[in-house]
Amino acid sequence: MSPQSARAACEGMAPEQKMQNTFAQDIGRRLDRIREDGWIEFALYDDFRPWSWSENGHAKGIDVEIGELIAQDLGVEPRMRLVSSSETLDADLLNYVYRGAVVGGRVSDVMLHVPYDVSYACRFDQVVFTGQYAVERLAIAYGTADYPEKGPTPPVFRFDPVGVENDSISDFFLTSVAHGATADKVHRYKSTADAMQGLAAHEVMAVMGPRAELDANLTPGIAVHEPPLLGLAKSKWTLGVAVSGQHRPLAYAVDDAIAAALEDGRIAAIFAKYGVDYKPPER
Repeated sequence: MSPQSARAACEGMAPEQKMQNTFAQDIGRRLDRIREDGWIEFALYDDFRPWSWSENGHAKGIDVEIGELIAQDLGVEPRMRLVSSSETLDADLLNYVYRGAVVGGRVSDVMLHVPYDVSYACRFDQVVFTGQYAVERLAIAYGTADYPEKGPTPPVFRFDPVGVENDSISDFFLTSVAHGATADKVHRYKSTADAMQGLAAHEVMAVMGPRAELDANLTPGIAVHEPPLLGLAKSKWTLGVAVSGQHRPLAYAVDDAIAAALEDGRIAAIFAKYGVDYKPPER
């Protein structure tokens, strides 16, 4: 996304957020400082397979490997900081990108797996949203023995049990299908991965959730499809990165690294390595 298109998209929209710090130069690191220090730190969500998680003390996942290719392009060492998600994206950006948590907080150089939305991005003076690298979308995993002819659609879950991550988009959507007629068939789990375990154990007949998380937890006898989700305002979203607005040269360099990796197929190869169906973004 070019700076010119960003300005056009935000024309006439006043940012709702205000800068929280007087001494902007004291927050984060400039691109030249990163290169001088020889390393770059990425903030990634913890316990979030297949995107990012810790295994035997090492960070693994799709977002981890995307961070590694960015660092390689910049000629520095990648350092991964696995962080907990807050209740809102606003809080995550404040805690990890442009200010730091109130108690003992610090920012990282780049945050990965940030949903990109033009209207949302226009609210922030403090954050550059860039580096779009994939499109995530909602899908339904199902037991092929239960649905041998074709995959189920949401109206079926008025009668058939379906698993979702608690308090997720899928949870809210399926609970509202047919004016709440599906409510008693929706089984809530701590995560989409747990819901997929429930599907494998025949506790439910299907699971609705983000496609990557479904793909990463497939077992024999389970398939995935993406049916129309009528009544759902947003069934897919673009993933990118967030960088402090004080360090735009870093944001441009990261975007260039991702653009090159999209063009030569390295990002698509990362998704294939983890068995995740890949959909590139429109940039």
